[in-house]
Amino acid sequence: MVLKRAVLALAIVAAMATASHAVQPDEIMSDAVKEARARDLSRELRCMVCQNQSIDDSEAPLARDLRLLVRERIAAGDSDGQVIDFLVARYGEFVLLKPRLNSHTWLLWFLTPLALGAGGIALWTQGRRRARSGGEQDEALLNLTPEEEARVNQLIAAERTAEK
Repeated sequence: MVLKRAVLALAIVAAMATASHAVQPDEIMSDAVKEARARDLSRELRCMVCQNQSIDDSEAPLARDLRLLVRERIAAGDSDGQVIDFLVARYGEFVLLKPRLNSHTWLLWFLTPLALGAGGIALWTQGRRRARSGGEQDEALLNLTPEEEARVNQLIAAERTAEK
């Protein structure tokens, strides 16, 4: 029990130690408002080396260069949009963790909802078919020929006499 708690505590400390400590002290801007803007922008930009990490979280040298570039652009007076546009012009849309909605990315944005919708419609249609075919089978059982009805009645009568 104590060992489990120690392992859990160690895992939590290790997870906290790696999370979001990529920004080095020499990168931090003296103006807290500008630094907050830089951190917000850094969380939206993809590390080109790590690919599924933001440059704010990545310790790759390229991510550091991008963080410094973001801070340079902010210090030069660029707005957030101008910084993003500058980086997209330089590195392409891939630099954005959350791609913009435009003619090049509409499939990326709408493929998942379309696939979910198509799957839901397919399930609904299949359910309707099963319900309809199940009802037809029940009707077929109720429409017996006179010979079949007589045989069913004989079997029921025989079962009742066997029970007594």
